[in-house]
Amino acid sequence: MSRLTRKSKLITAYSPLSPIAEIYRTLRTNIQFSSIDCPMKSIMITSAREGEGKSTTLVNAAVAYAQSNMKVVIVDADLRKPTIHEFFQLSNRVGVTNVLAQQASLEDVILESGIPNLKVIPAGTIPPNPSELLSSPSMTNLLTELSEQYDLIFVDTPPVLLVADAQIMAAKCDGVLLVVQYGRIKREEIKKAKANLELVNANLLGTVLNQYKAKVSSRYHYYRES
Repeated sequence: MSRLTRKSKLITAYSPLSPIAEIYRTLRTNIQFSSIDCPMKSIMITSAREGEGKSTTLVNAAVAYAQSNMKVVIVDADLRKPTIHEFFQLSNRVGVTNVLAQQASLEDVILESGIPNLKVIPAGTIPPNPSELLSSPSMTNLLTELSEQYDLIFVDTPPVLLVADAQIMAAKCDGVLLVVQYGRIKREEIKKAKANLELVNANLLGTVLNQYKAKVSSRYHYYRES
């Protein structure tokens, strides 16, 4: 990811006064109010299919939280096609998979993002058995340990309809946001993605509608689950 592309993706960091950055702050507020009675420590952000903007939404939401003086860490649990490290121009040589395989300690893989209050844990070496690693007790322990060190954990995963990884992680996280790119996928696919998350009793916080052309100058809309 080039420097120019990185800046255009990390809007909350590089254009904090822009209308889109304000929408991410609104998303942050909506999430906070949706969990006011039971504050969450981990939020997974996913999508039904590839290319809907889940990772871009995640990194900007994480930056918005970090800008409110919360200690935030991003965990790249997309062990098949990881991209989080690219947003921050970091190495993906070691990360989540290496910790789960006992090849590295958690402290070894927590990287500086370059943004105050925000750390990043890359996916690491792409493994032959992503689902098995994510469903292991070691992954649960990793999240538990991070929850003791940080105010909030953001977790990126593969899309829900492609593999079981998102369902596995949804069951381990306190809340889930589903990103949907307007006009890209069918309504039936959205319903299927939500049904798959409900099968594992995921706490679906709401849906982020990406690139919806509303009357206001906006790319994102948030819908809370009732």
